[in-house]
Amino acid sequence: MAEPDVDVVIAVHDPARAIDRAVASVLRSSAALRVTVVCHNLPTEAIAGRLGAPADDPRVRLIEHHDGIPSPTGPFNAGLDAATARFTSVMGSDDELEPGAIDAWLRVADRDDADVVIPPLRHAGGATIPTPPVRPWRSRRLDGVADRLSYRSAPLGLVSRARFADVRMAVGPRVGEDLEYSGRLWSSGAAISLARRAPAYLVHDDAPTRVTFTPRPIADELAYLPLLLEAPWLVGAPRPHRTAWAVKMWRINVFGALFYRSGHAWAPEDRRDLSVLATALAAFAPDALERLSRLERALVDAAGDEAVSDDDLNRRARERRRFASPAALLPRRLRYLGAREAPLRYMIATVLARR
Repeated sequence: MAEPDVDVVIAVHDPARAIDRAVASVLRSSAALRVTVVCHNLPTEAIAGRLGAPADDPRVRLIEHHDGIPSPTGPFNAGLDAATARFTSVMGSDDELEPGAIDAWLRVADRDDADVVIPPLRHAGGATIPTPPVRPWRSRRLDGVADRLSYRSAPLGLVSRARFADVRMAVGPRVGEDLEYSGRLWSSGAAISLARRAPAYLVHDDAPTRVTFTPRPIADELAYLPLLLEAPWLVGAPRPHRTAWAVKMWRINVFGALFYRSGHAWAPEDRRDLSVLATALAAFAPDALERLSRLERALVDAAGDEAVSDDDLNRRARERRRFASPAALLPRRLRYLGAREAPLRYMIATVLARR
């Protein structure tokens, strides 16, 4: 086939995944594209059988990647290494694109001369996923801090291969591998556009298991956190950038992990590891703590103190999600009430993003 404009990379580790749905949705676009399905620790024949007729489409290629590691890093990086198009785009094997999505994203890229195009994100059931909560009047030349781009962890959409030829998923962590990739995009100063009204990327939740939601030791669950805190692109960033990223990591990554574990017992080593991680994140960007709500600060305090009981820690993790309460909106020091990363402005931006 002729050189494509977009190389779409889909990693798949299980023939039971709906890889046929994902590939078919990409092929509905009329753009010059290629779908690279990376068969992770699988023979291509196993996935070709699931794909059916699209396996013979000239726009589809199947490659194998064998590393014996239960992480999508290897296959995604293998697919990115094999790309030759102007833009790359990564996609989960369970997910789907609305018809014409890539065509619309490319139009935005060409109109804005953009290096990255962020697509709308929705649950397959219809609900909008309001990340990132970009300023409502902006759709091009987005700013990593002002437009809260760190809240879009997955680097979905279009990414210029020329501008980001060397950017790859983080090697090591079994989850959160895409934070290194997306972080380098959002902190690069590149031309980034949001395709507000384009067809969306649809997230499905009908897989038997999704790796991200599988309970695991806290050191594994947050293994990417120490790597991020040492990443040159973040360590060397201006103070407001580090603060914004730290707030996001508390609010989404750490608090999210604690909430989804709040119905489970804590092993002593998990509490120790949590305390170490919480202490490191607090030291990395002390200003971030001032932007957190009172409920969030109470959870930070519990996470860093092994003397707090497991029941109290779990209770605070659940209480932190009572978003309509005054303690969820107010920081401990009211001078930070109007800060960009503080709960009030963040929640308003999130509501506007849903619309």
